[in-house]
Amino acid sequence: MTSRRWGSLFRGSSRAVALLAVGLLAGALLVAACGGGSTPSGNGPTAPSTSASLTAGSTTLTTTTATLTPNPPGVGIHKIRHVVVIMQENRSFDSYFGTYPGADGIPMRDGVPTVCVPDPASGTCVRPFHDRHDRNLGGPHSADNAQADIDDGRMDGFVREQESGMKGCEQTFNPACGEAGGTPDVMGYHTGADIPNYWAYANDFVLQDHMFESVASWSLPAHLYMVSEWSAYCSLQGDPESCRNAIESPQNPPDFERRLGNPIPTNPNYAWTDLTYLLHRDHVSWGYYVFKGSEPDCDNDAAMSCAPVGQSARTPGIWNPLPYFTDVQQDDQVGNIQSLTDFYKAAKAGDLPSVSWVTPNGTVSEHPPGLISAGETYVTSLINAIMRSPDWDSTAIFLAWDDWGGFYDHVAPPRVDENGYGLRVPALVISPYAKPGYIDHQTLSFDAYTKFIEDDFLGGQRLDPRNDGRPDPRPDVREDEPELGDLQKDFDFNQTPLPPVILPVRPQTDLIEPARVARGPGAAGQTLRLPGVKGLRPFELAAVAQYLGITTAELRRDLRAGETLRQIARAHGRTVAEVRRAELAAVRTGLPATLP
Repeated sequence: MTSRRWGSLFRGSSRAVALLAVGLLAGALLVAACGGGSTPSGNGPTAPSTSASLTAGSTTLTTTTATLTPNPPGVGIHKIRHVVVIMQENRSFDSYFGTYPGADGIPMRDGVPTVCVPDPASGTCVRPFHDRHDRNLGGPHSADNAQADIDDGRMDGFVREQESGMKGCEQTFNPACGEAGGTPDVMGYHTGADIPNYWAYANDFVLQDHMFESVASWSLPAHLYMVSEWSAYCSLQGDPESCRNAIESPQNPPDFERRLGNPIPTNPNYAWTDLTYLLHRDHVSWGYYVFKGSEPDCDNDAAMSCAPVGQSARTPGIWNPLPYFTDVQQDDQVGNIQSLTDFYKAAKAGDLPSVSWVTPNGTVSEHPPGLISAGETYVTSLINAIMRSPDWDSTAIFLAWDDWGGFYDHVAPPRVDENGYGLRVPALVISPYAKPGYIDHQTLSFDAYTKFIEDDFLGGQRLDPRNDGRPDPRPDVREDEPELGDLQKDFDFNQTPLPPVILPVRPQTDLIEPARVARGPGAAGQTLRLPGVKGLRPFELAAVAQYLGITTAELRRDLRAGETLRQIARAHGRTVAEVRRAELAAVRTGLPATLP
């Protein structure tokens, strides 16, 4: 692999330029217009008239944070007035950047991997291989699977764990699910020809090759750590002192519980303190952006105010835990959790909050069986929108994948406490102040994102029970772990700001599209099939929709977006067997005469 300039293939023709004249009056106006450390009415992630507004209905300017000055461009880290964390799903570093020039990638000699992972099924071993498939399977990725994959630092359990995964597992986001009996694609890796935009960002900005998941577990604990530096189980409602360490089984959100067969789930009790408590206390605007129902399609590369791929699936609760945090509810901040469409609108208007987290739905998450290309399209659209925004000149984008998804990685994670770190994941820093073409070899975790936010907007205040004003019994202060590197080393705040790099949302790629025939009935791209029925006729779709309490249009939309019948049924508190019985009963009783 050569050190080809991937980014130069796709550069745009112009850079977003918006520098205002400096002066007392102009500075005051800019504070009123920017999301930085102060939140004027209408500038936060919620409308000022709602109870969840950061200004609680006020039409006056709130006070600025202690670490920001009102007059741009600021000094050092404070040139960054907008941090955007884009969190994708379930890829290891070696699976995406294992052959990137200069990175700590797959050990090779003369282009041939020197590592070989045991395959118990065949009695041989499997070397890492170039996998061009757009759809991968991955492997189980619970806390137990992490320990088995790591295998006391030997990093040789990946094939064994995939082969022992639950056969025919329908619960797509269940960390116990893997695909047994097939090719062990956990050993597959992708190159710059497969994921050209991701490699272009690495070439033009910063690639981090020692970013570890904060916790050696699956997606829900990873997202809890992303916003709170802990994963716990709390025995008393709303009481942070009742919380105890739980890296594998914190309480599940209700939609996930329904998928596991619980028809009447209760909301989880996340009573410990999360970062939004400190942000709200110091008047720092924030937004957590999720898929909320259907998002419009953007085939035009220049389009900004919509999502790149039309989807009807919602962001799963395991990727959106903030609504269940006690302090978010008590601070009336639930309204800061918004549709992804609002993020695009805020970017276009130059109205991004100081801190944004952006999470996907299943189809664009890159979580198997989601397509890599769909995720890259979605992420590129987000980054293009930020780069076209008036806020680009003061923004830092942190792009990462929440856990390793069972895929091979050769670097054993360091042990910092009883909870982690987890395995290595891909991570990039994209900013006009990012060091171009830089590979960061520091030991990092998602805790570094929180540390950067705290240093930029909160005067270095940590989520520390001793002094944050809301104590809980977390085992340590993760941001202050001595092994943790400093993201400020990825920036040169004295350099001429880098221009935007606008990439095509659907780049040419060597990825092989999946076959049209999916793995099972009701899978993406296939007509829903029920016993004795070749393909559902309109009245049968109407019968199923009526049974589930939704419209036929909503049912069609969910099926076209890749939802299986089992998933749709569980989302509405039903089983697929119950749906089938209702559909067959409708056929037998001549229901088509009664339905429009």
